[in-house]
Amino acid sequence: MKSLRPNSFATFAVLLFGIALFYWGTDGFTAYTAESARVNRLLDARPTFPQTTFEDSKGRSYSISEFEGKYVFLTFFYSACSTVCVQLEGNMGRVYEAVPAERLGREIVFLSVSFDPDRDDPARLEEYRTFFDSDGETWRMARVSDRAELDRLLDEFGVIVIPDESGGFAHNSAFYLVDPAGTLIDVMDYTRPEEAASEVVRILGQERGNGG
Repeated sequence: MKSLRPNSFATFAVLLFGIALFYWGTDGFTAYTAESARVNRLLDARPTFPQTTFEDSKGRSYSISEFEGKYVFLTFFYSACSTVCVQLEGNMGRVYEAVPAERLGREIVFLSVSFDPDRDDPARLEEYRTFFDSDGETWRMARVSDRAELDRLLDEFGVIVIPDESGGFAHNSAFYLVDPAGTLIDVMDYTRPEEAASEVVRILGQERGNGG
């Protein structure tokens, strides 16, 4: 075997460093993007839902205890978004439609949370929900008016929201599933609603099979 010349050794060292950096940055090759790495860390942490007061499209105010004992299927959006949020909520509707009607509101609720509370008041949320056939009960749209509570919720669930120069927001999007104890148990790809629906129906079926 030929010995490595200095230039070859330097190249080899750089290559090893690059591999090590990639390994660290992708959680040991299990994630190939920053977003998937973030989701993996979030699922490892399994945060619980922080104390949060919602105001929904009907003008009702309540805490997360409103949904105690039920799964909560969550999205985070803002109604002035004309791109990803439309697809996000539309695909949420497809998951909603796939859940057996007798389980909606009893075993699981759907909740779309706005991170733009100044513009997304109850009247705006009431108008917005009709675009997606949300019934306002088993699928609710709400805002969190208290900024500290909203920031804490977004932080706990790894939701990144950055104001842009046009009054909108750059943000990541996903489906979030919280169990009846208030713990985040899954983060799903919102561009694959059929897969998300299958997983939700499976979990509900498993819960019923365990006597839940």
